[in-house]
Amino acid sequence: MTSRLANRHNVAPEPLKIRIKKNDLVKVIAGRDKGKTGRVLEVDRVAGRVLVEGVMLSKKHVKPNPAKGVKGGIAERESKIHVSNVMIMTSDGKTTRIGTKVDTIGGKTHRVRIARTTGEVLDKK
Repeated sequence: MTSRLANRHNVAPEPLKIRIKKNDLVKVIAGRDKGKTGRVLEVDRVAGRVLVEGVMLSKKHVKPNPAKGVKGGIAERESKIHVSNVMIMTSDGKTTRIGTKVDTIGGKTHRVRIARTTGEVLDKK
């Protein structure tokens, strides 16, 4: 059995099943930014990482480019953090695990994400 990130015999790695989505409010539970909260900007399912606003800031030296209107200097930007190091937050600010349940609205059934601790529906409609 090969690992998810291995690319043996030109086989693409299978994406992780990540329950966190873009625009979710998450809290960092491990690493140097432990305790910080932020909104998810991007989810990378192949690498198993998320980009969180204001978390894992790194400095990047940028060359000035007048044609594109880029000012030179040292810019700070977010780096991706592993999905296991973040937990989703409910509306009252508690961290929780994510569960799913089948919900019926108007005769149609669909799956919604719920908070395991409170039972609150996490999907915004």
